[in-house]
Amino acid sequence: MINRPNTNAQRLKRHKRVRGKISGTPERPRLNVFRSETNIYAQVIDDVSGKTLVSASSLEKDFACEGTKSDAAKKVGQMVAERAKAAGITTVVFDRGGYVYHGRVQALAEGAREGGLEF
Repeated sequence: MINRPNTNAQRLKRHKRVRGKISGTPERPRLNVFRSETNIYAQVIDDVSGKTLVSASSLEKDFACEGTKSDAAKKVGQMVAERAKAAGITTVVFDRGGYVYHGRVQALAEGAREGGLEF
């Protein structure tokens, strides 16, 4: 029997370490990413008041995306940027959630940058 590491436990450990260093403020909230096997979620969070200001996900009713999961992630990034701009948010701190900055996480970040968010 091979002793394999629990990848989600490792991700949570990395995420906890990163969260010790970054925090969202009202002036510069945190853009958090969560990636499941099939969907991707993004939230803009003010950690001082503990509130989610804006969110978007690939599970929303009006969300329609043809193509790969990376294409869906890019569209979610653009949606969250659009909603953040409507709420008056222009700059954020990017929190990759312990995931590697590659693939869907990178696509979401690029979509948010194209949508007008700065980080």
